Amino acid sequence: MINRVVLVGRLTKDVEVRKTSAGLSVASFTVACDRRGSRDQNGQKTTDFINCVAWRQTADFLGQYARKGALVGVDGKIQTRNYDDRDGKKVYVTEVLADSVQLLESRNASQTRQPQDNYGSYDNSYGRGYGTYEEPVSAEDFNTGPALDISSDDLPF
Repeated sequence: MINRVVLVGRLTKDVEVRKTSAGLSVASFTVACDRRGSRDQNGQKTTDFINCVAWRQTADFLGQYARKGALVGVDGKIQTRNYDDRDGKKVYVTEVLADSVQLLESRNASQTRQPQDNYGSYDNSYGRGYGTYEEPVSAEDFNTGPALDISSDDLPF
């Protein structure tokens, strides 16, 4: 059986980090991911808001460096759990248990990004908030350093 998840999206709010009674760090966060090619009745991109959990060093890293709106890559697996709430009602939760999380843009790019429309005003409705933001990509974004010279490399191909 395979249970593997790879997500790329933006954080909908700052990461919440807590400590367990045993002193382990646990981070809770939500990633907004656009559905490719899918639009709602108003023509807006359809967005999924996916709850994620990270533990230990990954949780500490996110709490220190990841902020609302940051572009992240999450690698993990889906987990389901349930518990009884205060009223005795059973609550079912499905979330991504993150094995690793990477920040996918530089700190400078993250700080200089200009929000558009409702970006940052997440209101839990599809097609608004994070789903409306598209960061432009150009060839200059990838030309950040000197050219790589591989002419002296002894690769077999």
